[in-house]
Amino acid sequence: MNKHSILVVEDDRAVQKLITTTLDLQGYAHRTASDGEQALMELVTKQPDVLILDLGLPDTDGLSIIKKVREWSTMPIIIVSARSEDQDKIQALDAGADDYLTKPFSVEELLARLRVMLRRVNYDRHNAQANSSIFLNGPLKIDYSSGSVWLGEEEIHFTPIEYKLLCLLSKNVGKVLTHNYILYEVWGKYYEEVSVLRVFMASVRKKIDRNRSAIPFIQTRVGVGYRMMNVEYKENGDD
Repeated sequence: MNKHSILVVEDDRAVQKLITTTLDLQGYAHRTASDGEQALMELVTKQPDVLILDLGLPDTDGLSIIKKVREWSTMPIIIVSARSEDQDKIQALDAGADDYLTKPFSVEELLARLRVMLRRVNYDRHNAQANSSIFLNGPLKIDYSSGSVWLGEEEIHFTPIEYKLLCLLSKNVGKVLTHNYILYEVWGKYYEEVSVLRVFMASVRKKIDRNRSAIPFIQTRVGVGYRMMNVEYKENGDD
């Protein structure tokens, strides 16, 4: 079975069967949807690698699906539609589609275009993996692969719990993490002692915020939790 997953959104049962049978023969994992509501549910919950989308859906226009997907994902979108006018193609591509096939189409051409999209997926994954081991935020650098933390040219030493806290915040930079979420993620179970968390967090902040006249790396949301700030973003005055 191919490691990639495809979502086929097509209300014409014959066309849907043609596409899925072709994908089956090539070993692609796939799921199907016959309307926009079902498609959005599949997209959000399953997060496929590629979307093959018909524009003429019974409950919505496929253009609205493209626009919604582009609000949160860069997944490749291949349109397969009976709409053959240039304006239809332009609208779909401008909305965020990556490719456009007009019905009737050959399965060989569909597979060729799908392979192009999957090469892009593989390329993006490779780059993400290559860059994911290093976190940079202003003078703060975390090398996840070696477990080291640097503040400018100086390496800062952390206890295991402190390091787990720092990594959790850095991997969710810009997001407010609640006390309960942090306690569960770091201690591995539901842990009610928020006072213990405050002690460790104070130690982490002391180590990374020393000698800083600008905003701190970690912001406290009183009664809620903590958030790591994007220091460069904030210091540049962009809000």
